[in-house]
Amino acid sequence: MLCDRNLAATADRLTRGIRGKLGLMPFDLGEKRKRLITVERVLDALTGSGAQRATTVVGVGGGVAADVFGLAASLYMRGIAYVGVATSLVAMVDGAIGGKTAVNLQRGKNLAGTFADPRAVFCHVDALQMLPYRRLRDGLAEIVKAAILEGGEFFDLLEHFAAHRFPLWPWEQIVEEAIKVKTMLVGDDRLETGAREALNLGHTFAHAIERASRYRISHGAAVAVGLRTAGLLSLATGRFSRADHARVLTLLALLGLPLRAPALRPTDILTAMEVDKKRRDGRLRFVLPLAIGDVEPGVEVPTRALRRAVEACVTQPTQREFV
Repeated sequence: MLCDRNLAATADRLTRGIRGKLGLMPFDLGEKRKRLITVERVLDALTGSGAQRATTVVGVGGGVAADVFGLAASLYMRGIAYVGVATSLVAMVDGAIGGKTAVNLQRGKNLAGTFADPRAVFCHVDALQMLPYRRLRDGLAEIVKAAILEGGEFFDLLEHFAAHRFPLWPWEQIVEEAIKVKTMLVGDDRLETGAREALNLGHTFAHAIERASRYRISHGAAVAVGLRTAGLLSLATGRFSRADHARVLTLLALLGLPLRAPALRPTDILTAMEVDKKRRDGRLRFVLPLAIGDVEPGVEVPTRALRRAVEACVTQPTQREFV
């Protein structure tokens, strides 16, 4: 049993009835510890606990826990069974779903990882009521991304509840809808050779923003800015309507998500994008929205348009984009 140290009591309570449990092994996690050295510590702990090829690893925690523990399980003895228990919103709707595991390297985010499907993922939805807003925010940005991909009733649902206090949200329904979007795309393209690329909407920018800030900007905040930047780039290349762009910005703003990264320099973000793992033949490729409910993956854009979009999301307010 592996868990984020902050969740040791919760993990013990949730898994108390598991027969043959080898013990509870807590680890200090967080984006700055999402590194190979942490995976090595987990592997050493599994060895010390007597874990065997028939052992099932249960990992409890948020998105970083899903990545670190899932990667460790995929490597231990060339791969043992893994079950995830997601306790954060970002893990429930994104990090724990889809079989991707990865850690960050010095030069970029999620550059060392595997495709390793968990045996099961359980979402501890009640835990959302105890999360502070800054933790909910990471997952909210991923939910908005999923709603842009799906469109229709899902996006309408978020627009309706955006003005409500979070305790009043139908969290089980919203988490389920977001999971449906991701599992549908993953089911069609497990190894991300085509349709699954749509899930990277806003993320080429977001990962660069995170790295350029040395991870002081959270994943959710970076994704929100990334969604705005992708919208601006799509507007500049004639793909997206200003009305749909305004709907996305309005939803993000109502949820309290940032639309700018003023603490960063555009050149730092552009430099960080140079090691994006989605590059092909040295060229960046983007997922751009065509409408709410439709996106185009694998788009190469003019350098000037890219630079202008990034500069806008660092220096320019959004008022004109709501028109």
